[in-house]
Amino acid sequence: MKYANITGWGKCLPPSVLTNDDLSTIMETSDEWIYPRTGIKARRVSHVSTTTLATLAGRRALACAGLDASDLDGIILATATPGTLVPNCASAVQQALGAHKAAVFDLNAACTGFVYALSVATSLVQTGMMSKVLVIGAERLTQLLDWAKRDTAVLFGDGAGAVVIEASGLESGLIANKLGCDSEAREILHVPNFGTDRVRFADIDGLFTFNFEGQEIFKRAVRGMGEATGAVLAQAGIAPEQVDLIVPHQANVRIIETLAKRMHADMDKVMVNIEQYGNTSAATVPIALCEALEQGRVKPNSYLLSAAFGAGLTWGAALIKWGDRVTPLGHCDEELPACEQSALELIAHAVQGCQQARTAEA
Repeated sequence: MKYANITGWGKCLPPSVLTNDDLSTIMETSDEWIYPRTGIKARRVSHVSTTTLATLAGRRALACAGLDASDLDGIILATATPGTLVPNCASAVQQALGAHKAAVFDLNAACTGFVYALSVATSLVQTGMMSKVLVIGAERLTQLLDWAKRDTAVLFGDGAGAVVIEASGLESGLIANKLGCDSEAREILHVPNFGTDRVRFADIDGLFTFNFEGQEIFKRAVRGMGEATGAVLAQAGIAPEQVDLIVPHQANVRIIETLAKRMHADMDKVMVNIEQYGNTSAATVPIALCEALEQGRVKPNSYLLSAAFGAGLTWGAALIKWGDRVTPLGHCDEELPACEQSALELIAHAVQGCQQARTAEA
């Protein structure tokens, strides 16, 4: 059987940090309100496009794998916040990387996007259609937020993470997965005026509505991820205690803790970095995976379990058997363009617009 081994990994996080204390200067909130409810202390605000974040994460993953972009057969970009819909953002990543022989497409499963994309890429490798695929999760969610609503504005941040997968004869990479969608309740996590359903020339054209029913999302996220993780473990014949590290979607620390309890796993077996970055949607899992590797928490031939839940309501889980290499073959020294503005300065225009729109509605 052919496997799809993960041979490279990389992340890209914009430099501007928006703390809970920063948020308290533009809305009625505080660190004391945000942190206990979410586990979030800060998030990043990007001064560059989703494509630029994705490209740099991809470059770093390629360097880690010791590959050139011209070696790639495919690029899959998981994102719910593309800079452009026509053409797709993956084509811009291909252009920037110089991966001219790679087939490319965007994939939108919201926060579950990376798990979906990794599954698709693995299938392409296992069927022999491709040999080397770059899988990226990248988001710029701060562009959609209503900065007058603390229930959603405090949750999200920007960033990107990527992995390279290559065909292998050794058992490694994604060895079991379960994907699904709870579409009956898709309206509880919804940006209704983003896309061609949006009314053109509306009076508040710059304001997005972000429907977010927190308690119901929590219940469905725990159920969806819990059922998916159980399914992949059964599929692979692996007991929960054999999992060496859980790398979950970073939406809310309470959801992560509840998932760990369902698996009877101690939190020292769970990768958690939501405190620094908030929810970066499709980017959370690859960013967390990169940091787990940087921290030495991934060992050769270890079992990693990932689970995610997102708008749609998509859900999924993936069991990964790591290969024998946990250190990069090379490094990419490229950085994002310098940013001269603070996070508060980057969002100042949007904050003013959101506040004016809400005042006009009142």
